[in-house]
Amino acid sequence: MVPVEDGASPAPIDRAVLQQMRSRFLGSRQIDAARILEDEKLHLRVELSSDYYPSHSSVRLKIRWYRNDGFNIYYQEQRDEETWQYRWDRHPNVHNSRDHFHPPPVASRTEAQDADWPNDHREVCRLVLDYIEERIETLWE
Repeated sequence: MVPVEDGASPAPIDRAVLQQMRSRFLGSRQIDAARILEDEKLHLRVELSSDYYPSHSSVRLKIRWYRNDGFNIYYQEQRDEETWQYRWDRHPNVHNSRDHFHPPPVASRTEAQDADWPNDHREVCRLVLDYIEERIETLWE
């Protein structure tokens, strides 16, 4: 196996999939903006609408999708003094299976759990939007 930086894939970013995901996210009422950025490393940045959260929040996703169908999807929610983070991953690593997630509230690199993610990026988008919907409902309770 080729050694790679933890959280990265040895394949290049798939810009076409990021563009499709951007369109998919922009179709959700929960999303304020979605842009493909090239700072650091090519990724899709999605800004979620703070209107859905019970207190002023800044919420975003940072998505990298690779040509080998590997991905990193990082959710970060900043509310007052609290940060809530979650990460869905599919990439080679030394800590877990290729499909895994880093649970909230800190999405620690060392605390990950094996998972089984869908193969299609549209299904992964649905999974992420469902998680966000559950998170919003939990915050309102």
